[in-house]
Amino acid sequence: MAASAAPVGGARERILSSAYELFTRRGIRDVGIDEVIARAGIAKATLYRHFRTKDDLVLAVLERREQLWTYGFLEQQSQLRGDTPEQRLLAIFDVFDEWFSTDGFETCTFVNVLLEMGAEHPTGIASINYLATVRNLVRGRAEEAGLADPDDFARSWHILMKGSIVAAAEGDQQAARRAREMGVALIERYRVATA
Repeated sequence: MAASAAPVGGARERILSSAYELFTRRGIRDVGIDEVIARAGIAKATLYRHFRTKDDLVLAVLERREQLWTYGFLEQQSQLRGDTPEQRLLAIFDVFDEWFSTDGFETCTFVNVLLEMGAEHPTGIASINYLATVRNLVRGRAEEAGLADPDDFARSWHILMKGSIVAAAEGDQQAARRAREMGVALIERYRVATA
């Protein structure tokens, strides 16, 4: 889910595409502005004309990540793979299974930025908000499925999601499948009994 290695388009787009690829692969602190400038093929003044600070650039990258990953990848792909809300919940882990096996699997940018920059930093706060968007997607599907306490369910499900990402980063090639199995049990636990 990274941007292409050869950014095209206007200066702002080249900067954002370059920063997206660098930040999602290596983190925020490891990538300097000069590297973004070199990758984008622009002058330093051009970067600062579009993004006043590095934090502004990181915030733009996080916004793009939400559009590309949360909505364009996770939500869309899991929606297509299930006919019922419960199937669409479980399909999240099918999507993860494919994501985890891609070349250059880059883990979760939101979690990475939160851990790297901290919960009080503007980019950490933004990451918390973007993670809440993912949790809200899960909560919506739990509501559609008629599961009990959709908020509590979504928080538990989100732990499975984040845990499987970390396990995949550790090299567990079965992480998504294991999380999916736990997801089946979690759905059963929150399923409202109908008489």
